[in-house]
Amino acid sequence: MNSEILGIIVTYGLVLLLAIPLGRYIGKIFNYESTWLDKIFNPIDALFYKVGGIDPNKQMNWKQHLVALLSINVVWFIISMLVLTNMVWLPLNPDGNPSMTGDLAFNTTVSFITNTNLQHYSGESGLSYLGQLTLMLWQFISAGCGMAICAAVFMAMKEKTSDTIGNFYSFFVRSCTRILLPLSFIVAIILLFNGTPMTFEGKDTITTLEGQTQYVSRGPVAAFVAIKQLGTNGGGFYGPNSANPMENPNYLTNIVETICIFLIPIAMVFALGFVLKRRKLSWTIYAVMTIGFLSLLIPAVISEMNGSTNIHQLGIAQNMGSMEGKEVRFGAAASANWATYTTCTSNGSVNAMHDSMTPITGITTLLGMMINCFYGGVGVGFLNFYIFIILGVFISGLMVGRTPEFLGKKIEAKEMKIAMMIALLHPFLILVGTALASHLYAENPEALSGWLANPGYHGFSEMLYEFTSASANNGSGFEGLGDNTPFWNIATGIVMLFARYLPIIGPVAIAGILASKSYVPESNGTLKTDTSTFGLMVFAVIVIVAALSFFPALTLGPIAEFFTSK
Repeated sequence: MNSEILGIIVTYGLVLLLAIPLGRYIGKIFNYESTWLDKIFNPIDALFYKVGGIDPNKQMNWKQHLVALLSINVVWFIISMLVLTNMVWLPLNPDGNPSMTGDLAFNTTVSFITNTNLQHYSGESGLSYLGQLTLMLWQFISAGCGMAICAAVFMAMKEKTSDTIGNFYSFFVRSCTRILLPLSFIVAIILLFNGTPMTFEGKDTITTLEGQTQYVSRGPVAAFVAIKQLGTNGGGFYGPNSANPMENPNYLTNIVETICIFLIPIAMVFALGFVLKRRKLSWTIYAVMTIGFLSLLIPAVISEMNGSTNIHQLGIAQNMGSMEGKEVRFGAAASANWATYTTCTSNGSVNAMHDSMTPITGITTLLGMMINCFYGGVGVGFLNFYIFIILGVFISGLMVGRTPEFLGKKIEAKEMKIAMMIALLHPFLILVGTALASHLYAENPEALSGWLANPGYHGFSEMLYEFTSASANNGSGFEGLGDNTPFWNIATGIVMLFARYLPIIGPVAIAGILASKSYVPESNGTLKTDTSTFGLMVFAVIVIVAALSFFPALTLGPIAEFFTSK
């Protein structure tokens, strides 16, 4: 077997091997069952509750959960804006990096509090260490928020009839201290021992083999990279992200960082089974997500390993596959593997430049973000999938002539209206944003020439990718796009806000409404939602919604590029 393919199989095998026990552990955390780490973290949690004036035992309804989530995000937004626009005179700035402009600070702040980490700057030159630490804190907070709100939905699905679904602050603190923090510590240690910097000193001065003096940026990189991967955040300490050897020194760290992308999203699916005591349901959801993931991974890997058609026509050998924009230490297959992992989740980190990928991989990476529920982000990945479950249940109920029910609760008009609005929001934000950018560029291409390094089909793909990444809270980019402009900073910032909070509000509202309804016991006519038949139904709904929504836009971009490059 090809060693590159073996590496892909081993990586995913390790993910699954770790995700199942982690899912059991997360289930215990959300169910408040005792774990061996309680002696360590109970005092720490109690300190946070005392300082914050929080009563972790107070039960909250779904509206109170959303108010808590949105309120604390407003506070974090203000703090982040103050730090990023004043870095030049604040401490921990040994390299003298400048403060951000208002529009860039707005984009960056929104990006990190929404778990997107879309970066219109290069971290080593655009941020002080205080700025990096502030964003690293948001990477914990945004991931913790996603897990906490997902836990609330789990509780709503668990209860037969209840107006309350746990305590948001308690779920949030426990997610950060008992899950994200210890895992990040382990990963940071692995990176540190493999050469990733962890220091507060400024740039290092080295002499190259050619005898030239070079200044190398460094900083608290290992800690930053650990939570960027585990929290499906994706924001790089350096501009090239994990393509930079300081963030990702070797093949071992590449495997570790790849595993981290999928670890918690998959574990959350298994945690659902442990919380609800419906493990067959969690395996059904996992199977649907995995079928979708493999449908994107396999074409991407094959395409990158076969090489670029255009380069082949020049008579240049591509024994290693399509290596443009890729690191030799990883190779074509591992780069395509990472690209699929990072776009099937809301991670967005890269170990190669997606702008240089073949058109087929361009299609698969875009589809991963457009569908946005094949594993998805930490917590919110399941929330996106939950919407398709509701749609699948409703359509299946209509097909068999029964009132749609999910876990003993009738799905009625109110829930369906919310589900449809959330399902349509994602394509609306992507397509309207891309249409606006295309119109502006077409009207004045000379004035906006800095936007696109590659006009034509690929240029359209760059703009489509940027809005898709923003709406999927992903953060990766086709980096041929000149995106640090007021238009791109503000437009994608607005898209990120809508795309983060409305898809959270919708599923939480549906789950809360269903939780308060009377429980209907299962009967012989009840639609089973933990079967392969229902799983295929949900998969079909996902494919149809994605195909109808995005096929025209994909035709104008990577599909057209594929056919014209032959």
